[in-house]
Amino acid sequence: MKANAVYRPASGPSAELSRQLHKAVLRLRIVEETLAARYREQEMRTPTHFGTGQEGVAVGVCEALRKDDAVFSHHRCHNHYLAMGGGVFELASELYGRSTGCSGGRGGSVHLTDIKNGMIVSSAILGETPAVAAGAALSFKMDGVDRVAVAFFGEGAMDEGALYETLNFASVHKLPMLFVCENNLYATESPLSVRQPAHTELCQRAEAFKVPARRIDGNDVAEVFSVTEEIVHELRGGHGPQFIECMTYRWREHVGPMFDHELNRTYRSRDEVEHWMARCPVTVSSQRLLEEGFASKSELEQWERELKESIARDVERARSAPWPATSTLFNNI
Repeated sequence: MKANAVYRPASGPSAELSRQLHKAVLRLRIVEETLAARYREQEMRTPTHFGTGQEGVAVGVCEALRKDDAVFSHHRCHNHYLAMGGGVFELASELYGRSTGCSGGRGGSVHLTDIKNGMIVSSAILGETPAVAAGAALSFKMDGVDRVAVAFFGEGAMDEGALYETLNFASVHKLPMLFVCENNLYATESPLSVRQPAHTELCQRAEAFKVPARRIDGNDVAEVFSVTEEIVHELRGGHGPQFIECMTYRWREHVGPMFDHELNRTYRSRDEVEHWMARCPVTVSSQRLLEEGFASKSELEQWERELKESIARDVERARSAPWPATSTLFNNI
């Protein structure tokens, strides 16, 4: 397949699975909107990178995995943590710095972990976790198990040499590893056009290492799931690593809860943001459910109400959770 081709699965998920995917995407959206609203109160003191608008990638990929697979994420990691089954209470507790956080209140927004659900670690170091994921994939191959390692990263990580070393190593050793590039068009505030030569195709860069690559619509959770399910089956069969470039978009500022227009930032226009917001993963998913007759409008509204209520309770409970004891200050150092 040509690098600039957009993969289209032959058929979409079933009615039951489509409903499940939608609920998962909606859950991520409501969590992020709730946390972004509470973050403005300035009680969460960890710098945080919200993934509003990118939910389809996380859900589509993670729903195709097993709990014994291994997921490694980057600084914009809330969606991946939640999509792998991480708890809202534990995530909110981490942002509030509480002892009940998924990392004990020590990791903050960018260092999340939930080993029992396959969310191994996230890191703010650009391009680091693909290399770490390759180590996990190598161990799976050496142990003769059919587990898969997945590395999420933004297209900014495609500027890092470590990523290309990892692509080469994974290809040479035919590792059971999936590279997931969440291309939201900007590395902080720099578009790809000012960082790479004109007409650069990221998939072609992966293919240079003989790693099959596809560009897909990251805002269509059904498409992401169908593609990932196919790839994961091939990975478990020992066919070597693969790469998917998921086209998506970050709604909010790079770091923090605000929208760029609220802060008069000019690196991208409000029209561009609104264009992508019209391609919202939640909207795309809900429209498909309605068109296919998989859900009614009243069901969609009920799911949203129930999720908002449960998420609000979890976040408020996290806000009241205990701080880490001062006696543990030097633990794990």
